[in-house]
Amino acid sequence: MRVIAVVEATALALLTPVTLPIRAVAQPIPPPTASRPTPVRTVLASAGLPSVGDVPLHFKLLRVSVAAGQSTQYVGSNGFVWGLSGVLTLTTDEESRTLRGGDAAFIGAGKRASLQSTGGDPAVFLHFLLVAAGDLGRSAESEPATVTELYRTATPIPGLKPGAYEFSLTRVTLPPRTPINPPHYRSGGALYYVAAGTGAFTTGGRTEPRPAGVWHYEPYGMVHQWANPGDLPLVLLQANISPEGTPVVIFGTPPEAPK
Repeated sequence: MRVIAVVEATALALLTPVTLPIRAVAQPIPPPTASRPTPVRTVLASAGLPSVGDVPLHFKLLRVSVAAGQSTQYVGSNGFVWGLSGVLTLTTDEESRTLRGGDAAFIGAGKRASLQSTGGDPAVFLHFLLVAAGDLGRSAESEPATVTELYRTATPIPGLKPGAYEFSLTRVTLPPRTPINPPHYRSGGALYYVAAGTGAFTTGGRTEPRPAGVWHYEPYGMVHQWANPGDLPLVLLQANISPEGTPVVIFGTPPEAPK
């Protein structure tokens, strides 16, 4: 039987979120030209974290399925749920929301949430989590949900320092035949899920495909580039953490190595 995850009091105090208005994140993106299609960025959900540097944090990605008419309970770390299929009703002490495929919502650390499949089919969703190192082994959604862990970072996210951070889930769509973008890196870190299409990811002089259904991790300081060489749109989900007031993406190379 799965045990509902409970975050330790210390970690909860450090990671208590403040929900932010959903907004586009300002980034120094090269201006569009006739030969360079413009990516479309949409922030699906976001929250402010007062401090993260005192607790080593990992990204973790789960795939959760809830049978039609059934529900599961969650109490744990900060995270975003994103609907893959079906209809999911998310209920907390503050609100009740209905999520369909492509919709997202934030669940704060320590907040009790009920997730019920309210359509005629199972509700399947992804859960992007920002987990304290000591809580990595704890269960997430309770039975009767089927929970599959897709990924977790092997080591804590590097470069996080004491202070306020923004945690967001963004959908980025690269049009077909989008050429490779300039070298850049993240000011914090991001965990991706490729929702549609096949991208080309380049780092260290090596280019690899990123097809739909795979996950991808970018820590601070990894200089990289993306392109969409295919004939279909490339849709990326990005769970990103970055220092408050700092661009999510910075073009060029980092001033220092990750610590």
